[in-house]
Amino acid sequence: MSRAMTGQVSAEAAELYERFFVPALFDQWPSQVLDLAEVADGDDVLDLACGTGVLARAAKRRVGPTGSVCGVDMNEGMLSVASRAEPGVSWVPGRAESLPLPDDGVDRVCCQFGLMFFSDRQAAVGEMARVARSGGSVCVVTWAGLSETSGYAAMVQLVDDLFGTEIARALAAPFGIGTPAALHDIMSTGFEHVAVRRLEGRAQFPSIDAWVATDVHAWTLRDVIDDDQFAELSAHARVRLREFADASGRVTFPAPALVAVARP
Repeated sequence: MSRAMTGQVSAEAAELYERFFVPALFDQWPSQVLDLAEVADGDDVLDLACGTGVLARAAKRRVGPTGSVCGVDMNEGMLSVASRAEPGVSWVPGRAESLPLPDDGVDRVCCQFGLMFFSDRQAAVGEMARVARSGGSVCVVTWAGLSETSGYAAMVQLVDDLFGTEIARALAAPFGIGTPAALHDIMSTGFEHVAVRRLEGRAQFPSIDAWVATDVHAWTLRDVIDDDQFAELSAHARVRLREFADASGRVTFPAPALVAVARP
């Protein structure tokens, strides 16, 4: 359960994450985040908690041959997938609370949906401030509150009803910093100038079955839900979550995000 609460997944789950979760949730954000961070040609960029590297890959295209991109993650399964997808990025295992990078080493720090999982958020923000160059930017993205993401609010409630609060908490963990004030307070521990804004996004899955399979097999529930529970969850989801599917069976619902931009 501790792995689930900190966003850690197996190597096999990382492969599924890249194949299914990235198109469902994560590839809609990098261009917006890089714009807000003002990433440009020639910049040196850090993608912190890079996962399978969806933002780092976009950053690599933007900075060009004169810039550089480093992706840091403590999950080696994620880094293995990332390195195969884009060998031109420097993929580095490491913890956000103790980054293996020099002081003032990068122009732009981006952290897309990682801050919620850090064991010491204040230390991680301090490390972002340490490695960012003066005049650069730090851009951190979290999900808005669970209540604002209707599909996952319903999914978490279903998991709670079937399997109890502890497992439901693992599914709800990504929404742990859900308000602008909470994100601003955390970022203000390391930066004097912080602006927080909301971005609208959507989750999209081919079907309810695909949604459940992605959440269980490609993310934090993989280690805490067994095959029988997965079958039970799938059966109940087809009934309880049908309001999120259209006539063709495709699932879509709001998935807003919060973005903090800080200036070193």
